[in-house]
Amino acid sequence: MKSSIINHQQPLEILASAGRFGVIALATDFNIEVDLAQLYPKDVRFFTTRVSSLHPLTIDNLRKMDSLISDSAANILPGTVLDVMIYACTSGTIAIGVKRIEQLIRHTHPNVTVTNPVVAALAAFKHYGIKRISILTPYTQAVNKEMAEFFLSQGIEVLSIAGFGFEDDTAMSFISPQDIYRSALTTTEKSAELLFISCTALRATSVLDKLEAKLNIPVVSSNQLLAWHSLKLVNYTKGQSGFGSLLENGL
Repeated sequence: MKSSIINHQQPLEILASAGRFGVIALATDFNIEVDLAQLYPKDVRFFTTRVSSLHPLTIDNLRKMDSLISDSAANILPGTVLDVMIYACTSGTIAIGVKRIEQLIRHTHPNVTVTNPVVAALAAFKHYGIKRISILTPYTQAVNKEMAEFFLSQGIEVLSIAGFGFEDDTAMSFISPQDIYRSALTTTEKSAELLFISCTALRATSVLDKLEAKLNIPVVSSNQLLAWHSLKLVNYTKGQSGFGSLLENGL
């Protein structure tokens, strides 16, 4: 057998020079990679791992992910420097806590910048200078209550929160964009300064522009927020059109 080592003739290429993002998604999330592939520009890359989650989707079951997050984070490109690590679950962040999630991720990626949909949402509210919001979710009343109380504790007035009542994270992705659009129009309070569509599993990306045109206020969604905030954290400045004013004008 003839065996040899081949010398490469070109310098090794630097891939994803504008940003490398690790994404910890729920094992049941049917939608997030599809959305992020549309939302991110081509000079950044994201790398996904999955963390187990229990059914039904309740606050207690969401909290049980706590012990699994560090190991899931460790599975994303070990030995490669990442610019940002994302915990991609809005309700899970509410249940486990922002600081705790950051601590768990940094256990295996000590120096990485960490974000999640809740931190990104608060950053977007500050960016727009708003304090009064409506929220649309796929969750139950119990999960919605926890979410509303969290934002209230952060000085954000939640004028309304409406949910589709789902406890199955995978099934949440099967809610049509048309139903999301219709429900957003009928449940958003007239005095709201912004609409937040919560949940990485919801296919809200395609209706953000339409909703903003109709409601005449900013409309943000969990996956759009993750893309926007992670790009901000690496000082990316080129806007992305077609996915709401936040990504188009907020970088």
